[in-house]
Formats: sequence, C-alpha cells, structure tokens
Amino acid sequence: MHNFQIEGKRAVIDIRERVLKGEHPRREILDFVKSAPVGTVIEVHLPHRGEPLVANFQALGMNAIVNEIEPGHFRLMAIKLDEV
Repeated sequence: MHNFQIEGKRAVIDIRERVLKGEHPRREILDFVKSAPVGTVIEVHLPHRGEPLVANFQALGMNAIVNEIEPGHFRLMAIKLDEV
C-alpha cells in the first residue's frame, strides 16, 4: 500500500493522491484493518469525507470519526477494539 506508515500502535494511511487519480484502495485498507493487532489506531487521510469507508469501518464494529483538517484534506480515525 502506498503512503502507509506504522508508528507503534498507530497506522497512518494517506490515500489522497491515489483517490484523486481515480483509484479506490478501500479493499487494501480493509484487508490491513482485519490483519492489524487489536488496539491499533487507524488514521486514514482522504481528499473527501469517505463515507463508504466509514460505513465499512462501522460494519467491522469500529467507531470512525472524520474531521476536516483543511479544504480537501479529511482524516478518518478509528481504533481496532476486537478481532474482525
């Protein structure tokens, strides 16, 4: 996965450029979330709110919070609390 960093129990995934190029890396992100250890903080940077990805996180039993950092830069954050 491009622009992907693990910092301790925090995973930072920046997909802004990929999404703007028309790519849809949602499956890669969800595969990572499923394989990540419980307690991992997932931080995804997007060029828009990413409601479909939020819905996928919620379907996995995760609470997802989205905030706008600046115009065209949103951050989705969630913590993996259970095995999925």
